[in-house]
Amino acid sequence: MSTTHTASPDGRYDVLAAACPTRQVINRVGDRWSLLVLSALEQGTLRFQELRRTVDGVSQKMLTQTLRILERDGLVERTVYASVPAKVEYTVTPLGADLARTIAAIRGWAYNNMSRIEEARESYDAMHPAREDPI
Repeated sequence: MSTTHTASPDGRYDVLAAACPTRQVINRVGDRWSLLVLSALEQGTLRFQELRRTVDGVSQKMLTQTLRILERDGLVERTVYASVPAKVEYTVTPLGADLARTIAAIRGWAYNNMSRIEEARESYDAMHPAREDPI
């Protein structure tokens, strides 16, 4: 592994190295549904359907997959209550709460800079008109 500035302080990890396991973490953090689910859960414990309503646009299948992955990574805890019908709740773990704070910072950055991004897009699109011919 490279020991450039991208390496962890102890030199064990380098996110730019193809085989580095931290890439899995970066993929998780960069996944749209993971970000949105963790953002929803930072407000408190939610049941599956509450999460589905809160995270507008997520399908049942994607929400199920995302929750399983987040649970496996130790970011979300799933609690099943013995009742009819079964009651299942999801809550962010301390590790997930730590990540949720980072996500909140990214969300804040996006809110604060969205108008600048929109301006940049408009400028780019004006200078690079869309082609009408297929590639």
